[in-house]
Amino acid sequence: MSRHSCFALKLTIGLLALLPAAAFTVGSAAAQQQGGSVKNVEVTPATMEAEVGQQVTFKVVARDANGQDLNLKPMIWFASPFDLAAADRSGKISLFNPGEVTVGVVVGGKIGHARIIVKPAPVVKIDLAPVNPLTVLSTARLSAVARTAGGDPRSQVLINWASDNPSVAVVDAAGVVTAVAPGKANVKATVDSASATTPIVVVANTIRGIAVEPRISSARTGDVIHFKARVKNASGEVKEPSVRWSVSGEGALIEQDGGFVAERPGSYIVSASSGTQTAIATVVVSPRNAARELEVIGRAKTKDTQVSEEWIIGNYLYAATILDKVFTYDISDPANPKLTDTLKVDARIVNDVSTTADGKIGVITREGASSRKNGIVFLDLADPAHPKVLSEYTETVTGGVHSAFVNDHYVYLTDDATGSMRVIDFKDVKAPKEVARWQFENPNVREVDEPGGPATAGRYLHDVQVKDGLAYLAYWRDGLIILDVGSGIKGGRPDKPVFVSQLRLNYNELYGNGWLAGAHAVFRYKNYVFVGDEVFPGEFDISSRLRIPVRGIVHIVDVSDINHPRKVAEYEVPEGGSHNMWVIDDVLYMGYYSGGGRVLDVSGELRGDLYRQGREIGRLFTGTPDGFRPNLPFTWGAQPDGKGLVYFNDINSGIWIVKLGKNKEKGSTSEPGT
Repeated sequence: MSRHSCFALKLTIGLLALLPAAAFTVGSAAAQQQGGSVKNVEVTPATMEAEVGQQVTFKVVARDANGQDLNLKPMIWFASPFDLAAADRSGKISLFNPGEVTVGVVVGGKIGHARIIVKPAPVVKIDLAPVNPLTVLSTARLSAVARTAGGDPRSQVLINWASDNPSVAVVDAAGVVTAVAPGKANVKATVDSASATTPIVVVANTIRGIAVEPRISSARTGDVIHFKARVKNASGEVKEPSVRWSVSGEGALIEQDGGFVAERPGSYIVSASSGTQTAIATVVVSPRNAARELEVIGRAKTKDTQVSEEWIIGNYLYAATILDKVFTYDISDPANPKLTDTLKVDARIVNDVSTTADGKIGVITREGASSRKNGIVFLDLADPAHPKVLSEYTETVTGGVHSAFVNDHYVYLTDDATGSMRVIDFKDVKAPKEVARWQFENPNVREVDEPGGPATAGRYLHDVQVKDGLAYLAYWRDGLIILDVGSGIKGGRPDKPVFVSQLRLNYNELYGNGWLAGAHAVFRYKNYVFVGDEVFPGEFDISSRLRIPVRGIVHIVDVSDINHPRKVAEYEVPEGGSHNMWVIDDVLYMGYYSGGGRVLDVSGELRGDLYRQGREIGRLFTGTPDGFRPNLPFTWGAQPDGKGLVYFNDINSGIWIVKLGKNKEKGSTSEPGT
């Protein structure tokens, strides 16, 4: 049973939202007792530089209107974005990731600020790919990835290249090796104190001919063609020659394995070179023409309530909210969804909702409960129109649960307080119990006594999907992590998760300073895992009626070799930010926040930029005048019902029920949707 995840917020972030009202009332009273009120708060140094892994402190002075120092202690310290830094009660700031951190302190009801520029961690390792033997006068570009101690790739560093035998092979500043004469050489890549070496073998140029297959090809934009080069000398075909591929014209790429894909229609010339020999092939690329009509056939309006996750099973749809409610809709007539019940629980956000495969038991997650006992709640769905609370599990996850994935009689959930994954066995649903805990051990993680209580900072797990005995984890700044929970690969079980592999990305390089950014949603389909980033401003208020700017890429990761996942493609909507997704029958359905609802063709092999390739089937604008934020789409996710309909859930405007129609007329540029 497939699942997708939810909203990537540890807290409803907005700096003032982080501060309890008592910080102002108590602080003001304390100032009055000292004979004066606070006019301003000065934090020094106002700006500082530091490195990932450091802990830093500041001095703070509160002054009255006359500029006199007041003998007042800080009420509260905070730091944002939370995935870069955390502040404890004493004002010590722990730094986890590179970027720009805003530090704040409240004294007597006034806020003072400082800024930390957190420099990237140094490079300690370089991954350098091997090179096939080169013939004299051949060239090859070396592939090197510089990494920090935590494994993050750093592309924005200068790699210094050197050959220990320039008479055999020389290398330039771009890492391009040119074979000069037969023999052996070692090429060294260096960044800071890290280095790596790869051997270069150069053989005599005996090549007499080269041919490219296929010689002539046709394709649509987005289709991948695999070209092969057949290199021959006087004795016959040469095995494993080093071939340099190139393509003429803009709008297409060819990778060094001969894989070609075009983003634009047109004619392209593909070249393969080895030694002094070159051969070409031609490709004629036509438009993909993937667009289809999207017909809105129904809508469930939620007025002033912000909808979060949705779950469809049978004739019912369950919608969680950024409140304390879960709505139940009868969708047996999709054109007229009917609200049959509203379930209230103790929570500030019911972020996630799902059910068992048979639809008999529901699971919802809780954050911000007044009792401070969050966890998950099990629902009795014997009467699907009227869910009833059956039991709850809070014992080890009182700090809040953001996302939960139901698989058999297990719930794989994210623990806000520790950034760990917990596995809850609910075979006896009235007495659920934790059977496993797994967490990624990041060296920069700190246990911090935050204003809200003790917490683990520097580690955040956002989403989990389990399929065929493998758990796929969106581990925010730690990227995609894959665990064996019963596949047989590493001997893992639900009660004994075992690490399989990881793919890390550098979110600071991807999005720059000032953003909350990390791996947010995961969805396994065929040999790919779709990993969606969620990217918000470092400071914002989800309850505000104003527009919230968002960003985010969907990374397509090839897991054919499960031990070595690798990114092969991406999908990015320029006007929006990625959120939840669902993939079935070669079609991806997703909420792209301010980009509305999106439908994407993901058939065949995936490489390159899927947006530019024209793979979009349709888009749905979900902004409405009666929305929580009028006329602004903020589409959370999508779920197909298996009957030809897709349900898009929008935070601002509710549930949209859409039918995917026939292909649009060739060449049409009209906008799908309403």
